[in-house]
Amino acid sequence: FNTVEIKVQPSVKVKNGARMSVVCHADISKSTDFQLKHNFTVFKNGKPVFMTVSDREDAQYEIPVARSSDTGEYECTVEAGGKTKSSNSLHVWITGMTKPILTAEEKEVLEGEVVKLRCELPEEVPPLYFFFRKIKMNSTPKEKHVYEPYRNFSEVNFSVEEGDNILYFDCFGKRSVLLEFESSEHSNRTLVTVKEPFIKPTLNAKPSGNITEGDRIQFECSTVVARMRGIEIILQKNKTILKSVKDEKILKYSAVATLEDSGEYLCKVEQGRASKTTKLNVVVSELFPKPILSASMSNLDENKELTLSCSISGFRKANFSILRKNSNGDISLKNSRNLTMRVNVNDTGSFICKAEVKGIVKESKPSHIFYYLCSWKPLRLICRSAMGTPPITFRFHKGNEVKTIVTNNTYATFLDENIRQNDKKGYKCDARNNHSSGMKTSNILNITIIGNASLGSIPYGKVEDGHETTFLCSVKEGSWPIHFRIFRKTDHEVLLFETSENADRIVWRKKAMNRQDTGTYYCMASNRANVDVKSHPITINVILAVWQKGVIAASVLIPIAGAVTFASWWFLCKKKKGNEWSPSICLVTNVLQLNLHLFQEQRLVGLRLQEMTRYKLKNLPKNAGWPKLNCKYAEAFQVYWTEWEHLSNGAGKALVKQRPKSHCSDAVLGLEFSPVQGRGRQGLRSFLIPYRAMTI
Repeated sequence: FNTVEIKVQPSVKVKNGARMSVVCHADISKSTDFQLKHNFTVFKNGKPVFMTVSDREDAQYEIPVARSSDTGEYECTVEAGGKTKSSNSLHVWITGMTKPILTAEEKEVLEGEVVKLRCELPEEVPPLYFFFRKIKMNSTPKEKHVYEPYRNFSEVNFSVEEGDNILYFDCFGKRSVLLEFESSEHSNRTLVTVKEPFIKPTLNAKPSGNITEGDRIQFECSTVVARMRGIEIILQKNKTILKSVKDEKILKYSAVATLEDSGEYLCKVEQGRASKTTKLNVVVSELFPKPILSASMSNLDENKELTLSCSISGFRKANFSILRKNSNGDISLKNSRNLTMRVNVNDTGSFICKAEVKGIVKESKPSHIFYYLCSWKPLRLICRSAMGTPPITFRFHKGNEVKTIVTNNTYATFLDENIRQNDKKGYKCDARNNHSSGMKTSNILNITIIGNASLGSIPYGKVEDGHETTFLCSVKEGSWPIHFRIFRKTDHEVLLFETSENADRIVWRKKAMNRQDTGTYYCMASNRANVDVKSHPITINVILAVWQKGVIAASVLIPIAGAVTFASWWFLCKKKKGNEWSPSICLVTNVLQLNLHLFQEQRLVGLRLQEMTRYKLKNLPKNAGWPKLNCKYAEAFQVYWTEWEHLSNGAGKALVKQRPKSHCSDAVLGLEFSPVQGRGRQGLRSFLIPYRAMTI
């Protein structure tokens, strides 16, 4: 063997339905007069599809009509003289698919029925995909697809819906080739005509307009059918079926109109799969609005009077009744517009009123009445049995706990002296006797409580001026929300802070305390129990800050040191002059005596140099009067002035002069000395004893 070759005519890509030939050629070396038999075998996708024996070196596999199923990998094998050789594989692609054939089981159907279709791809080999289309005039076709792995045809059903009159159907197929899809052309179109089994229903309401609550309204729904069997008429509102009839052409329904009857009504006629509907909108006018139940109070203490009133806006002629809501059914209290009663803890709950006009009954929104008490007050409960043969055994429950059991004729009492915050789970009682009907249970009674209040502060007792203070007001127990208030007590109560919180404590911060904030503080708390609880008072003293104390100390010590220094300097200067008389000792003594007196009297606040000038006598008006001086020291200052006059030989200018003793008192003094003339040195100008006396 030299080679074995394979080729396809007319080409490796053949149009579906065309003629195709697979040619196998063997090139073998041999002598010219030697006859050799050749066994040819053609394989498709590894499976033999053609075999022949020939003396010639060529063999041809003919396919008169090529189909998509002929697509695949072809290979040729030749056996001759005990030797075998194969060609390379060759891929052949048959393009296109055969045209599918569509058939319909029926050419004429009724609405609600189905059309059964069959689509076939002759001479195609599965797996195949089939696509069916339902075509209506002026609408987008509806499509269904089916995968058929083992056959070359498929069947499908299409429902005939309301409004389907003339329908067309067609189909086409697809197959996968080399990971790609190839589609066939569309089949023939098949026409199916549709007949109506019944006409669209009509829906009427009487009266047709001006319907008012209390009027009787009647609905009528009808249709015309071709075949009565299996027909059903349904009347519904908001997906709720009001009435339905079967095997009849008409439906009637009537009712007394209420406000809730306003809305959209729907009449539906069904037969088999066919369905047609008609809608009608109805408006019912209000005869009278819902009643309103008002209570004189919603939060009451025990034995308080409660008045309930029922009213209708703009409408008075109605039959009223007042009821209390109960888990076992509403309890009628009075058939009247008004009800007045004294309440106890058992009356806690919801009350309603009803009004009736022309057979229309309307109910008010519930009014909630609450009984409140303080946690330190005892709670007395009464459990009554309206009916039943004595003796009756009553059990009182606090939350899930049975507190007491009492056997009596018609009622029993229970006293709870330990009210706590967790008691808000509620109370209830049950009763039973020897009758076989079993136990009856009351409604659950909820209460609201509040406990004692307390107030604390950080820091406690003493606070430095300018510093922050934090107040904490809390209650031991209480039902939320709780209203907190913090007061400072002076000659009257000053409200500093208030808030309502769902908590049993609040924190309030006073940023900068001052001397005016010194006083007594307390807090008050209240909740829906309508009782104010007051804390014990606490006292806050605002004291001087450390830096303020330092300023005051400096105000006292600095002037004393200055006066002593000045007197010493004076004494040394005079000593240099020899035996001249010196007033220094007297001066120092007098100054020290004056400062000592003022300090001992604790009348000085501090050194006020900036204010001293307002006491200079030269700036005072003529009739302003003299600065007042304690009489005890007036004479000492007069001596001091005399000594200074002697020292300066009259050159000094003094601003303190002799004054009448009638002006003697605590004083602020100022002395001013002008430069000394004729001494040949720098003059002295000084302020002596510039104190401002104040009462603390």
